Amino acid sequence: MSALVSDFKQNFIENARWEYLTNGLKTTLLVTVGAVLLGFILGFLVAIVRSTHDRTGRMKILNFLCKIYLTVIRGTPMVVQLMIMYFVIFGSVVFFGSVELSKYIVAILAFGINSGAYVAEIVRSGIMAVDSGQIEAGRSLGFSYRQTMRLIVLPQAFKAVLPALANEFIVLLKETSVAGYIGIVDLTKGGDIIRSQTYSAFMPLLAVAFIYLVMVMILSHLVQRLERRLAKSDRH
Repeated sequence: MSALVSDFKQNFIENARWEYLTNGLKTTLLVTVGAVLLGFILGFLVAIVRSTHDRTGRMKILNFLCKIYLTVIRGTPMVVQLMIMYFVIFGSVVFFGSVELSKYIVAILAFGINSGAYVAEIVRSGIMAVDSGQIEAGRSLGFSYRQTMRLIVLPQAFKAVLPALANEFIVLLKETSVAGYIGIVDLTKGGDIIRSQTYSAFMPLLAVAFIYLVMVMILSHLVQRLERRLAKSDRH
């Protein structure tokens, strides 16, 4: 027991090493939230283009570009995309005069673009699941195709895929653990820094895993509550 207490003090109390975890957690949440917002916007746009093409045959060029985007992003590892974004695409670019800020922006872009591909397919499946009769009904009421999508189809599709989108947020939260590959001190990297200073892997890695587990459990609980609320509203 005394050995565990001593190990805990060495890894977290001495030199305020616990701050590596708290600061890393803030970075992880910052990158995750930024990537979620970007991914949702990009995903919805791609989903609308793809579903419009599937239903009407229009937007052929945009649909072709979207299919390339989906194929490339979903077919390559996230960590490779992150490093290409940082070392190749933005290798010599400094945002707002700060290299550190550049890393955060690149990470948000990389994770957001990756998430957008998965959000696009989730939303597209929701749109395509809405009965075509709903669109015909909207057109018969005098709505344009754009109005029908905005007022009738998208609200139903969004409600149907909301739990899946929430789960994508959970997946994205865990995927950001590779942000350390471009020098960002996120939660995982914070634990790794502690390990490199104390030469003890057990406590730092266990703490990182525990923090991720707690966050995922909280988010999973919120998703379950959301699913129950949606199911209850459907019955009424």
